[in-house]
Formats: sequence, C-alpha cells, structure tokens
Amino acid sequence: MEISVELTFSPLQDDFEEHIIQFIQKLRQSGLTILENPLSTQVYGSYDKVMEVLNQEIKIAFNLMDRGLLFMKIVKSDRSNYEPHF
Repeated sequence: MEISVELTFSPLQDDFEEHIIQFIQKLRQSGLTILENPLSTQVYGSYDKVMEVLNQEIKIAFNLMDRGLLFMKIVKSDRSNYEPHF
C-alpha cells in the first residue's frame, strides 16, 4: 500500500532551524520520495517503509531537542505526481 505523508516539524526552542535541517536531511537519505516547501515536507512511499523511517527519525529528532511538536497528515495513495486540473 502506498501512502503520502505531510509533515510540519516545529521545535519549540531558539535553535529550531538546526533541528529542522537535520530532520529533513535524514529523510532525504532514506531513499523515499521527499518533496519540500517552506511550510512542510512531504514523504511518499510504501506504508511499511515510510512508517519505519518516520518512527526512527521522529524519535531521534525528539531526543535531540527539549520541546517540539510535529503535525502529520497521512493519505492512503501516492500523491507525489499530483497536478491541479484548474
């Protein structure tokens, strides 16, 4: 099963940029399809692989900071090729 995940990662501390950059760099190394924009990061791939990577990398990211939050939306389909039709 293919999924699409949108992540918004928000460390709640002064050095937040460093934590966001490290998190995204680790996702890029995963071999999954990653798309980024100024507001969020999208991850695409098989459910098992995406969730395995996210489980590992979210835990690492949270352990490296004092406080933070992560918003996540999951869609059951690969939306990486989405183009608006309007």
